[in-house]
Amino acid sequence: MPDNLVAKSMAANTTSVPMFEILTQYQSLRSEIETAVRRVLDSTEYIGGAALRGFESNLGQRFNARAVAVSSGTDAILASLMALGIGRGDKVITTPFTFFATAGCITRAGAKPVFVDIDPATFLMRADAIAAVVDAQCKAVIPVHLFGQMCEMTPLAELCGKHNLKIVEDAAQCIGATDSRGKVPGELGSTACLSFYPTKNLGAAGDAGAVIVRDTALAGRLEQTRQHGETSRYHHAFVGGNFRLDGIQCAVLNVKLKYLDTWNSRRRQIADYYSRRFKNTDVIAPVEIPGTHHVYHQYVVRIPRRDSAKEHLQKHGIGSAIYYPRPLHLQECFQDLGYREGAFPVSEQACREVLALPVFPELTDAQIQHVADTLLAFYK
Repeated sequence: MPDNLVAKSMAANTTSVPMFEILTQYQSLRSEIETAVRRVLDSTEYIGGAALRGFESNLGQRFNARAVAVSSGTDAILASLMALGIGRGDKVITTPFTFFATAGCITRAGAKPVFVDIDPATFLMRADAIAAVVDAQCKAVIPVHLFGQMCEMTPLAELCGKHNLKIVEDAAQCIGATDSRGKVPGELGSTACLSFYPTKNLGAAGDAGAVIVRDTALAGRLEQTRQHGETSRYHHAFVGGNFRLDGIQCAVLNVKLKYLDTWNSRRRQIADYYSRRFKNTDVIAPVEIPGTHHVYHQYVVRIPRRDSAKEHLQKHGIGSAIYYPRPLHLQECFQDLGYREGAFPVSEQACREVLALPVFPELTDAQIQHVADTLLAFYK
């Protein structure tokens, strides 16, 4: 879910706190990143090559699975649907409270999105909601692991197994997360789709993504799908797409991958501070499912008078963002699905109340204190 990139250094004082800032992280890794990128440029292996193979190997080891690098998190979802044979006449169940790509890819694959409402505490999909809408045309489910927290995958996988539904996990926001039973993205699903947009917990220097997959045959199919369905040079078994990831992005990501756990730990520290400050106030902190490992891609609160509170923060130099201001079932492009306002009241209410606060790892303790002080002052 793309954010506005802020290309400026962190201020030494606390008077300005951007929603996100990426220059400080780059400066700390400049030498490593530039060396890795130069190696790709010198090799002239700009598509494929050693950088791609190295990143896919290292990423796959993290998940104990195969990793197929692709051009974006959006393309990871689309390629997964295509490789699984999801298309015209099929339905795919997902949530209306997510970034547009989740449902957009279903439509682009030729299938029809079917929405279900979210849990009011966690914003996540639940198996019981999915069970209520399954019919013979449903071929897959896209659970969205939102804001850094995974859906509970075991009951969802059991339900999908019963109805012979494929699971394509939208894991764009949760690399490093586990659910309450210790499952990682892709462990119970057919695929898990990662995004490395620059503001993600693991961010590239542009668009990038990957598909995590355990089935060897499906991994091979995905590799063909990202290369126009090619079986050998200029021979195509099916129609795929151009979903390749270039070597420069792989080089950048390979450098950053080894720092991911440290960055995620800092995000959790910041989230813990916010949640302690907001306890027993008008600011409703995120609900962390017991036993999960939440990596806080976003720290999203629910608050009364959200828009006024956002303006208050802005006046005090503090960035914030609304994820998401309008649910997908009310988007103009999905009017033909037949949903109307009131169809998914929990999602609609969330869109009126949520606000994401700064949570990136380079924030200082003074800055996060300033954010909490300023937001709480609005409600006093």
